Amino acid sequence: MKSFYLKPKLFSVMKNYSGPQLTKDIIAGVIVAIIALPLSIALALASGVEPACGVYTAIFAGFIVSFLGGSRVQIAGPTAAFASIVAGIVATQGMDGLVIATILAGIILVLMGVFKLGGLIKYIPYTITTGFTSGIAVTILIGQVKDFLGLQYADGVKPVETVEKIEANIHAMGSFSWQALLVGLVCLAILIIYPKLEKRVPPSLIAVIAGVLMVKFIPGLDEGVFTIGELYTIPSGLPKFALAGMDISFSKITAVVPDAFTIAILAAIESLLSCVVADGMVNSKHNPNAELVAQGAGNIASVLFGGIPATGAIARTAANAKNGGRTPVAGMVHAVVLLIVLLFLMPLAGLIPMPTIAAILFMVAYNMSEWKKFVHTVKTAPKSDILVLVVTFLLTVIFDLVVAIAVGMVLAAVLLMKRVSDESGVASWKYDVEDDSDMLLVPDNVRVFEVNGPMFFGAADKLLDVNLKEYTTVLILRMRSMTAIDATALNSLEHLADRCDEKGVKIILSHVNSQPLKAMKKSGFYKRIGAQNFMPDITSALTHAKNI
Repeated sequence: MKSFYLKPKLFSVMKNYSGPQLTKDIIAGVIVAIIALPLSIALALASGVEPACGVYTAIFAGFIVSFLGGSRVQIAGPTAAFASIVAGIVATQGMDGLVIATILAGIILVLMGVFKLGGLIKYIPYTITTGFTSGIAVTILIGQVKDFLGLQYADGVKPVETVEKIEANIHAMGSFSWQALLVGLVCLAILIIYPKLEKRVPPSLIAVIAGVLMVKFIPGLDEGVFTIGELYTIPSGLPKFALAGMDISFSKITAVVPDAFTIAILAAIESLLSCVVADGMVNSKHNPNAELVAQGAGNIASVLFGGIPATGAIARTAANAKNGGRTPVAGMVHAVVLLIVLLFLMPLAGLIPMPTIAAILFMVAYNMSEWKKFVHTVKTAPKSDILVLVVTFLLTVIFDLVVAIAVGMVLAAVLLMKRVSDESGVASWKYDVEDDSDMLLVPDNVRVFEVNGPMFFGAADKLLDVNLKEYTTVLILRMRSMTAIDATALNSLEHLADRCDEKGVKIILSHVNSQPLKAMKKSGFYKRIGAQNFMPDITSALTHAKNI
């Protein structure tokens, strides 16, 4: 009996679960939680929300995605990819708008999984994912310059777009704090150098401790350095249910529908890419449809309990796999550990300096930018792919992800059609040709044309280029290399048949492949030409032409 296609991976792996694997999963879960804590706080701040929102996200989304997901080792939580999107929604629609948009996105993700759309990720070009990922990295980096340099904006200045942030940073340079820069540089140096010396303790945790100690005990540093506790409220305990007392209206829902689709699409792309990376690390195969359902449920739960949009976090997922995690239990343990921290240790997060958070996000931006892949693609890819990459990157930085993905997909599709059209064609035969080592002689009154590549609206006009001589009585269209045909090309074939009818020329089609043949039968073209004029190969077609 075929297994249920949305069956969570947890239910499959528990059949052969063992005590030693439980120990490994617990260790991996604790390590990932230590990594996730400062990152979750930093990503929440980068998203324009309270620091605890990031921890709520890692707890609720992290647990549900591991429990219901289709991957063995996927770790879900707040990610840098969502930072600029969330910040924009909060700035324009408020937290209520973010909650509604994310719930709608969660429903979209669940429906995508139910209708088996998990495989659609393969239709997102590599150049688009690379372009917007690098663009998001740049926006995060620019957004953290303020805290890294200790800048203070004038009252009422709350930039959202990247260009606005650059302008605001320039205008605020007079408030530069050398103390903040010093703390930021030390923490950044730790994040860069420490992993080369020691890999057992997460470098972000060491940077946080170093930043706190510097501000707390070095005289004079506390004057120009803000901490999280000085700028934000650090709650302890469980969050409130988000829908309680929330203003929900039809106009608010319709206003955030585009944002909901953006969140859903990005969550699907990021989570499934993370699953693919994880599969290679643990020699497994994920269930993409179950993963989409889990991502949808996780996002809904996250915002209902104070969190923000979540998706699969590639870095945390990789850390889970590297530290022995092999089942979803590790991801569930990671969420439980973060819950314990939330209940008993969260107020300590108020001591973390803002330059330390900026340094952590600098490293997040650097790691996600994949600049080496970006440069390699620019150097080696075809010009059309480079254009898609650069346009997607620039639109992500200058405008937003919605515009970047939409324009990138349209541009990629247009360039692909042009490329395919350039490779498709209709060419006249030479009149003495070798086919399968046999010399085929074409009678003088017969013309043979080879149709190459898919015939679609971008190349359909080439069928009209078939020229008929005055003495031509039979036209053979050899279609062994024509893989597909659409309605526009069928219409061109109809026009060609009209011309042949006017001149008394018979049409014979040779080696028509399955999709074109099916389309011709459905459109009536097969019946018009006649079944007797469809030949399996060129030899049969030439013999039939001689008989005619």
